Amino acid sequence: MTQESLRELLARVHERLSTVGAALDAESRQLLATLMRDIERLDPGAQGAAAHTTRLESLAVKFEAGHPGLAEALRQLIDALGKAGI
Repeated sequence: MTQESLRELLARVHERLSTVGAALDAESRQLLATLMRDIERLDPGAQGAAAHTTRLESLAVKFEAGHPGLAEALRQLIDALGKAGI
């Protein structure tokens, strides 16, 4: 997975967030915003990358019923991070 592909996935997640953002509770919005900023700054092999993946998966599960598009985008991001070695 190229850096450009990863950036495209991040953009897709941001797009999904903008469409469902108002429907999310404040805590979920904050968690996602923090996590997205952290991921955008990650380098392959960075310390703590596994923790981000675990948090992303937890959020994807949480959003599965109410926001399936967002959950799908998060899972694609998890897959992309794994392929990029992050």
